[in-house]
Amino acid sequence: MPNRPDSGRAAPVVVTRPLQQAQAFASRVEALGRQAEIFPLLAIEPVDDPSELQAVLGRLEDFALAVFVSPNAIDAAFRCLGAWPAGVPIGIVGEGSRAALRAHGVDERNAVIFAPQGDGKMDSEELLKALPLARLRGGRVLVVRGQSGRDFLTEALQEQGVTVEHVTAYRRLAPALDERNRARLLALADHGADWVVTSSEALRNLIEMTRLAGGDDRVVKLQRQRIIVSHHRIAQTAQSLGFCAVILAGSGDERLLAALQSSP
Repeated sequence: MPNRPDSGRAAPVVVTRPLQQAQAFASRVEALGRQAEIFPLLAIEPVDDPSELQAVLGRLEDFALAVFVSPNAIDAAFRCLGAWPAGVPIGIVGEGSRAALRAHGVDERNAVIFAPQGDGKMDSEELLKALPLARLRGGRVLVVRGQSGRDFLTEALQEQGVTVEHVTAYRRLAPALDERNRARLLALADHGADWVVTSSEALRNLIEMTRLAGGDDRVVKLQRQRIIVSHHRIAQTAQSLGFCAVILAGSGDERLLAALQSSP
């Protein structure tokens, strides 16, 4: 059974997104009547030298498609951009990225945007199915990402005769485990919480931070708590890390919030 608060009240909901994206979702959690705790499990930092990113974005017209792997990639790129060139289509893999584009003034009215279709998985495999591969063959695709990433889309596009170029737009780091974060993490482990996690890397950071903060006993307490995730690969990671109450909600804030409402 998942750990629940001793008082019988609903568990706090821990929003683990990077700080740049956490507050908006936390506000929606609060609107459901749940207590939201912002505890980022990834820190997003700019690249040390943005000159490469600036140079690549300065020749966007060379590409038949630009793919952004995350909202963070979009935000980092648009710090170096003015208006998006209308002739360059965009590929995204989640609703968070669509919202990030909209925040920068880009939507279907002024850009061609390819994204996974339907209500199923939102990932690079589904994006590939939505892309006009025949039109991309022989062309160049730009992938804007963190310092590393999954290679599925790159390999699949290359097999279709597409040249793929990558550019690093930001760095992902584990948050510092200072005294304040250590105390908050131990309190959450001891008293119980529902954790909303949208990254496998973040889950691995959570286990390692908990082990450093409180040892294996605290890790065991954490593994009994409820983990609400946005993708089947994150669910698999959670299960491999020993979590026993994993809820696969699906991509997008609406699905995550619906899972919270159905799991008070």
